Amino acid sequence: MISKARITAIGSYVPDLIVTNSDLEKMVDTNDEWILRRTGIKERRFAAETEYTSDVSIKAIENLVERYQKDISDVDMIIVCTLSPDYQTPSVASYIQGRLGLKQAGAIDINAACAGFTYGLHLANGLITAELHKKILVVGAETLSKITDFTDRTTCILFGDGAGAVLVEYDDKGSFLSSHVVSEGEKARSLYGTYLSDKMFGTELQNKQQLVQNGREVYKWAVTTVPNGMKTVVEKANFSLQDVDWFIPHSANLRMIESICEKSHFCIEKTLTSLVHFGNTSAASIPLALDNGIKDGRVKEGDHLLLYGFGGGLSQSGQLVRWG
Repeated sequence: MISKARITAIGSYVPDLIVTNSDLEKMVDTNDEWILRRTGIKERRFAAETEYTSDVSIKAIENLVERYQKDISDVDMIIVCTLSPDYQTPSVASYIQGRLGLKQAGAIDINAACAGFTYGLHLANGLITAELHKKILVVGAETLSKITDFTDRTTCILFGDGAGAVLVEYDDKGSFLSSHVVSEGEKARSLYGTYLSDKMFGTELQNKQQLVQNGREVYKWAVTTVPNGMKTVVEKANFSLQDVDWFIPHSANLRMIESICEKSHFCIEKTLTSLVHFGNTSAASIPLALDNGIKDGRVKEGDHLLLYGFGGGLSQSGQLVRWG
C-alpha cells in the first residue's frame, strides 16, 4: 500500500537539570572516563520531582506548534510511545488530550520501549493511509530517572529524560517508503520492569521497583540483528543502505551503534544520535536526534532517513522516510 502520510512538523524538549558523569561519581562506584569509554555519554537530563512524562510531552508539542506555526486543534489521534507513563491508567495520551483540549482526538499509549517511536510512526502511517485518521500527533517521551536503580552502576549511567513529538498528516505524496517491525519475546527477560510482584511466571525477579537490564545480552542481540533489519527496511523500498542520507538509530550506547554501523557497512559519519548530551532516553531518543539534525542543518528537505528503534520486548522497528 502506498503511503498517504507525511511528517509535517517536529518539536522536542529536555528538562533543565543536567546530570554529568562527575555527578554520578557521587552516587555509585564509577568515573567519567569509564562511562565515556563504555557508552559515549557525557551527560543526561533529569526531570524535576514534579515533572512527569505528560509534562515533557506537552512541552515538546508546544515546541512543535511554536516553531512550525501549526494548528493542532483538529488533531484526531494522539499516540504516545513510552515505558515510563505518569499512571498505569489513564494513558499519557489521554492526559495530553485533556490538557490540550483536543476533544475530537482519540488517545493511546504504546509500549515498545526503545523501539516505541518507530512503532508509533508505523501505526500513524497505517491509520492515515487507511484514511481512518487525518492528523496524528506521535510523541516519544520518557522520564526514566523516576524508574532507574541508582545503586546499579551498569544501568544508572545510561538513562535520561526528554521528549520528541511529530505531526503526521494526510498527504497524497506520502513520505513513508517502507517499514519493518518484529519482536523476539523469548528474550524479553533481558530487559524488564514490573511493580506487580517479586516473582513472575515462577521466576524470582532481581528488582520489582526499577528497570533491570542484562546489558551484555541486549548488546549482543542488537549488534547481531539490527544490521539485518536495516537491510530489510531499505530493500522493501528497492533502496540500498548507500541511498540513505542519515541513519537515526535508538541512542542506546555509542559503542553499540558503532558496532551496528561496522557490521552493516554504514558510514558512522552519516549517523545521528542524541546520547552524548541526553543519554539513553528510550522512546524519545530518535526524535531528539532527528530534531537536533534539523536544527543544525544536517537534515535537509528530500533526505532519506532510516529511523531504527530496538530494545525491550525484545522489539525492533525501522522506518525509511523521505524528509519534508
